[in-house]
Amino acid sequence: MAHLVLASSSPRRRELLAQLGLQFDIFSPDIDESTIASESASAYVERLARAKAEAVQLCYPESIIVAADTSLGVDGLILGKPESKQHAFEMWQQISGRKHDVFSGVCVRTKTQIYSIVVRTQVEFQTLTVQDMESYWATGEPIGKAGAYAIQGIAARYIPRIEGSYSNVVGLPLHETVQLLQTVKALN
Repeated sequence: MAHLVLASSSPRRRELLAQLGLQFDIFSPDIDESTIASESASAYVERLARAKAEAVQLCYPESIIVAADTSLGVDGLILGKPESKQHAFEMWQQISGRKHDVFSGVCVRTKTQIYSIVVRTQVEFQTLTVQDMESYWATGEPIGKAGAYAIQGIAARYIPRIEGSYSNVVGLPLHETVQLLQTVKALN
C-alpha cells in the first residue's frame, strides 16, 4: 500500500483509522472552516474534507490522503464546536429531547484521484435539564467536539438510540472510509 496520511489532528479519527490496522502519518492542515451562507451541513462537511485533503496533498504529493470533517445539522443550522459554555448550552437546547443529524464528509485523495462521500447518522438526545448541562460541561468533554458532545464518552448517557453509523458520530465512518480507500486501490 502507498504511504497514507490522515489529514486531522483529532485523536478520535486517529483511533478509528488505527482500528482498521492501517499504518499512517498525521498532518493537520490549517484551512478556513467558515460556513458559506445557506450552506447545508452536508455540503459543509464535504467541502471541508475536500479542502483538508487538497491542502495535505500539496505537502505529500505521492501519498494517499484521508480527510474528514464532522458537524451536526438541526433545523437547517450547522452545529460545530462550541465557542463557549453559553454556546454549548444553546446547542444542547436545540438538540434536547429530539433527533438531529450528524454528518461526516470523508475525502480520499491521491495526486490523480479524488473521491468523497457524506455519511449521515440520526442521533436521538434525551431531554436535558439545566443540571444535566452544567454537570456535562464541568467534565470538560464537550470542548472541541461537534455539537458539544462525545457519543463515545460521558454523553452516551443522554443518547437512547442512533440510526446509522456509530463511527460516523465519533468522527470517521469506517465502512465508507474503507470503501473509498478500496476505490483508490489503497486496500485489497
